[in-house]
Amino acid sequence: MLKPDKVLIERLKARYEEAQRAYHTWDHIEGLLGHFETLSDHIADKTRILWALYWHDAVYDPMRSDNETASADLLRAEGKGHIPDTTLEEAAIIIEATAKHHLPGTLSGEALSDASYFLDMDLSILAAREDIFDAYEDNIRFEYSFVSADTYTSARANILKGFLAREQLYFTDICRARWEDKARANIQRSIAKLEA
Repeated sequence: MLKPDKVLIERLKARYEEAQRAYHTWDHIEGLLGHFETLSDHIADKTRILWALYWHDAVYDPMRSDNETASADLLRAEGKGHIPDTTLEEAAIIIEATAKHHLPGTLSGEALSDASYFLDMDLSILAAREDIFDAYEDNIRFEYSFVSADTYTSARANILKGFLAREQLYFTDICRARWEDKARANIQRSIAKLEA
């Protein structure tokens, strides 16, 4: 497994410390690294997923609608020459898939399987302990503090309802077994609070 060097990591950490962030911080990356370690036996190309993990929120401005594309493009630029071109492009495609949390149609085989695990890890917060999930919701609200309360409440409830309407929140059997029920309970509780 090829890991980013210290210079790249320090540059990323500076990005994840930007003032507009509350949830999308280095703590989020460290949380995903924990899941990465737990699920690593199921991941075919650890380099592909590790680089996607580090860069997936590298560009994060709640006022933008292209953060995922910009993060993927940043990985393409900063990862060039550090990992094989095919691995780099697959990692970038996985990052782009976080925009809607749907599996990318341009990947297949092991790359698609790895994307499934990555997307599941990225939504692991939905299944967190209630106090951690509530802090996550508060942090998302902070990141969108420029949005009026009424607009935010409606938009956030719709996003959460979109997740709840999915037949399955998680793509992989192992993550579904671990997280699906708790995530749905957290989402339902959050919607009820937003609509109260």
